[in-house]
Amino acid sequence: MTRTRGIFIAIVGLTAVFICITVGWQIVGKMIDDGGIAGTGDGSEITTAVPEGTILIPIASSSTKRNWMDQVVKQFNAAGMTTDSGASIIAEVTHVTSGGSMNDILDGTIQPVVWSPGDQSWVAQANDTWELRANKPIASQTCQPTIYAPLGFAMWRPMAETLGWPDTPIGWDTIVKLAADPEGWGSVGRPEWGQFSFGHTHPAYANSGLLSMTGFVYGVANNSDNLSAADIYSDDVQAAMASLEGVTAKYGKSAPALLDLMAREGTGFLHAAAVPEADTVKMNIERGDELTFPLAFIFPAGGTIWADHPYCILDNAEWVTDEQVEAAAIFRDYLLTDEQQSAAIDNYLRPLDPSIPLHAPLSIENGTDASINTDTIPALPSPSSEVSTAVIDIFNINKRKATILVVMDVSGSMEGERIKTARTATSEFLQRLDANDEVGVMIFSDAPTMIEPPARVGDIGEGLGQRVNGLLADGNTALYESVCLATDAMQKLQQKDADAGESRLYGIILLSDGEDTVGNVTENQMFSTCLPSHAEANGTKIFPIAFGEGADQTVLDHIANVTGGRMFTADPSSISNIYTAISAEQ
Repeated sequence: MTRTRGIFIAIVGLTAVFICITVGWQIVGKMIDDGGIAGTGDGSEITTAVPEGTILIPIASSSTKRNWMDQVVKQFNAAGMTTDSGASIIAEVTHVTSGGSMNDILDGTIQPVVWSPGDQSWVAQANDTWELRANKPIASQTCQPTIYAPLGFAMWRPMAETLGWPDTPIGWDTIVKLAADPEGWGSVGRPEWGQFSFGHTHPAYANSGLLSMTGFVYGVANNSDNLSAADIYSDDVQAAMASLEGVTAKYGKSAPALLDLMAREGTGFLHAAAVPEADTVKMNIERGDELTFPLAFIFPAGGTIWADHPYCILDNAEWVTDEQVEAAAIFRDYLLTDEQQSAAIDNYLRPLDPSIPLHAPLSIENGTDASINTDTIPALPSPSSEVSTAVIDIFNINKRKATILVVMDVSGSMEGERIKTARTATSEFLQRLDANDEVGVMIFSDAPTMIEPPARVGDIGEGLGQRVNGLLADGNTALYESVCLATDAMQKLQQKDADAGESRLYGIILLSDGEDTVGNVTENQMFSTCLPSHAEANGTKIFPIAFGEGADQTVLDHIANVTGGRMFTADPSSISNIYTAISAEQ
């Protein structure tokens, strides 16, 4: 009886294990079929549960190649790939900004096995920092390129054609000359378009920003072979940067967000933006019906950076196992097969192998010239750490300074963890601003109260941070009245600056966790009398933060849209990251 009972228990145990494995694989299979395992898209740490004996490869990948990576990951996972020991491999990708993900990896906020930023320059920066900490780079092997996503200008097609696209070379010198000319578009026979208006992402956060500004510096300095920091700080380069930034009306953390703004606001907002070819073609194809005119992608004459999106296995990071290193190499080899390289073209990217013929969607009809290659538009070198640091620095020196008013909800519903984290995140944000930016703080509950009108950060930043750290939550929510008062204050400041001949960027950060409960100003009154009917490139942009589920996201999103801003959603765990994202917008 004892032997029989033992056999019975063993059978039951094996059956249970089999059921668990089967159910586990059914769950993973469903995630693969649904595309859910492809990626979260928010850059957060990957926490997918997989069956025992399966190797998970978390991948943090630059957002430019989102469509392609999602497709490749889904096919790879469905193929049932295994390691030499027979362990199954599951890849999972999140889509991130290059600079933001570099900082998150170095801070330990995210812990991917594979990191694929937009360019080798980010790898150089990350390795330099990691070597200072651990006496070794974060990736011991050379990070192999995956595809090409060249950088250039997305410009409304009629404007690009006025400059001679696609036959006439258009370089950074063309852009700087147009930016510096007081006649603007009138200098090329189109005065009705007014002053040239430009946008680019922030070089400290975004791959497109760093590479575009580096390409700009190479072009202005006429030197890409042995560019030094001294060359970058020269008077000629800084004067050209100042001219460009003088007409730059919008920064940002990602190229798709800039193009989304162009789609929403039309030709009167931005005339051109420095972005990758892939994002431009994607916008024409996927959102062409929303565009006033199609966009043209311009390869900068004289050369551009053909961003090669390196694949880095972070084998020197303490969280990466030897099995994950092996599995990550298998996925890398899968990415580089001719089949997946050809599939990159369908996702608006260029394969590494020039013998693979290009085809639609890379075509003139979709806004780009497929005949251009590294022979006709030379590949500029990725910037070294020294060059990257200097480029970011002269950008910060010459960019238009910002005047920012932080408008904080301190009503009773903010009591507890919300007001605590809002105080901390706001105080940290004040510390990140440039000393020559201007910042102020308004709070609202039963009524709005101006704690400190905008003034130079270097003069008031520290003291203002201390006052913010002492804020308390109580009362009702005078949301609409506060928006009106803040907008009026910023308009007066802007007019005062204009009279003094000063050109700045103006923004309001509006943090709220609820709906208007006071009613001194109605919703319709706010939109019809306090806010513009449409966004203006140099107007005051409002960046609402919907703090928690109780926030009126519909109204906040409308406020962002009519001012050319952007709405963010946050909770106590993410509010600090949201402030970081807003830092890149102004």
